[in-house]
Amino acid sequence: MSRIAQRFAELRGLGRAAFIPFITAGDPDAATSAAILAQLPSAGADLIELGVPFSDPMADGPAIQASSVRALDAGMSVSGVFDLVRKFRKADGSTPIVLMGYFNPIHTYGVERFAADAASSGVDGLITVDLPPEEDEVLRSPANARDLDVIRLATPTSDDKRLATILKDARGFLYYVSIAGVTGTKSYAETDVRTAVMRLKQHSRIPCAVGFGIKTP
Repeated sequence: MSRIAQRFAELRGLGRAAFIPFITAGDPDAATSAAILAQLPSAGADLIELGVPFSDPMADGPAIQASSVRALDAGMSVSGVFDLVRKFRKADGSTPIVLMGYFNPIHTYGVERFAADAASSGVDGLITVDLPPEEDEVLRSPANARDLDVIRLATPTSDDKRLATILKDARGFLYYVSIAGVTGTKSYAETDVRTAVMRLKQHSRIPCAVGFGIKTP
């Protein structure tokens, strides 16, 4: 059982949802980022989304864009992200880490090499925002061969036909993007998200996590 599957199984046993915080790797610098990452599990993180900094994060609002700029200015790279994960894994072998980012850095790094290095460093899953299901075979095939979950995204505009495409070959968990727009710009109505999640669960047994639009406890 993967770390992601194991963690969600544990949470089901406890009858509670997962808390999955996001930080950008290398923000504001590698040492501080490593220290923050190391403390997240004791602060309540069940899984961790680790952002791979990119110069043009199209789905992210001003706050995450600024964090990517700081990280890149401080010298963070894809290899540096893997180094952070390796350091984290020396002390924590159970908290799942999911890399969240864009396909351009993966393509530049080399897809096969990226999948191999991600798996060997201790990464558990990949969320690649700009790689839709119709195009993700290029990453999904080498990732799945190394037991990395390629996590799909659903949105408020995903109808039943589209949802069937999204759920086919989905692994890890389903990421429900709760708003139409970019991160950090607006929030959502809780009743709308509750209805959406109930609908998603009718279509699949895969765990569902809600992202975007979360501003308060």
